Amino acid sequence: MKNYILFDMDGTLFDTSAGITGCVREVLANEGIEENDRNALLRFIGPPLTESFTKFYGITGERLQKIVRRFRALYEEKGVYDCEPIPGAEECLQSLIEAKKTLCVATCKPERFAEIILKKFDFSRYFTVVCGSEEDMRRTRKEEVIAEVFTRLARGGIGAQSVMVGDREHDVLGAKLFGIQSVGIRVGFAEAGELEKAGADFIVNDFAELKDLLLRI
Repeated sequence: MKNYILFDMDGTLFDTSAGITGCVREVLANEGIEENDRNALLRFIGPPLTESFTKFYGITGERLQKIVRRFRALYEEKGVYDCEPIPGAEECLQSLIEAKKTLCVATCKPERFAEIILKKFDFSRYFTVVCGSEEDMRRTRKEEVIAEVFTRLARGGIGAQSVMVGDREHDVLGAKLFGIQSVGIRVGFAEAGELEKAGADFIVNDFAELKDLLLRI
């Protein structure tokens, strides 16, 4: 049985696209890069920011550190609250709690921002552990976040009872690197075939399907 369930946040539990894409567009403009293609901006939802700025715009070194700091300041100022729960998410979480599952958040988003959003929508009560990246840009890779979740749970030998739920390949690949199974959920911003290519152990279309899956595996 999967008694320990780790959830990604952006694109999985919450649609944070408006806040994230708006801030990415603004910090890019400040760097002299005009980006008005929404699909290009949506690529920033899920992966570590450092990875995305480097991969898509070739930004590295001190310039990269500067742009990430600017993004986070701007996001804290006006982007973090510009989001909403994905339909069906809360009902699924409630059912899992009633089934005595232990729920955790494992996000590459800075932990402080994750906690702000969870508190805003009264989702904090569902989670035993909330883990994200550090303010100094440490622990930004999904497998590092997953490892920290297990450290905080302080329970050894539970890998076989655990599963990572997310909407992007980074959730699936991070789970593989840590050695646990993954569920890809098609409620976020994955490209066609992304979850299959990454090798998700299970794929569901929505939270109703996710609830049914997690209550039987």
